[in-house]
Formats: sequence, structure tokens, C-alpha cells
Amino acid sequence: MLRAILFLIGILLATSVAKAVMAIISKAASGSFGSPAGTPHQPHASPTTGELKKDPVCGTFISTATAFQKHAHGETYYFCSTQCRDQFKA
Repeated sequence: MLRAILFLIGILLATSVAKAVMAIISKAASGSFGSPAGTPHQPHASPTTGELKKDPVCGTFISTATAFQKHAHGETYYFCSTQCRDQFKA
């Protein structure tokens, strides 16, 4: 009886781990790893023109042609979304 209970617990644990791994793979494939927890993150579509700059908040590379910009301390920062721009602390 104890062996059967331990077997079922093992199956449940293995299933949970498999689901978590699949969720991580799915997030990686969709590219949604860069957004901070709990923040809806909808970056611009990247055009084929413009220099690429790294968003200092989430790390996404974004074209300067379509990026949201913020000027601080004599420097221009580029962001993939308004959420990232608003979270940035210069």
C-alpha cells in the first residue's frame, strides 16, 4: 500500500516538473522572458532598418527607428515599450 502511494506521488511530481519545463520552453520560444514579473510587455515589431540598441530595463534589442526614447543626463536611452521606459530609473 505504501509503495503504491509513493508511486502515485512520484507520478504527480514528475508530471508537475514536466509541465514546468514545457512552460519554460514555451516562454523561451515566444520570447517573453525579458519582461519583469507581472508586467504586461508588448514590444514594438522590429523593422529591418535602424540601429539596434539594448533596452536597459528588459534587455530586448530594439531598432532606434521605432524605439520609445528617454533623454536623461545628456544621453538617449531606447526602450521596446512604454512600460519599460516608465520603469527606467536614470
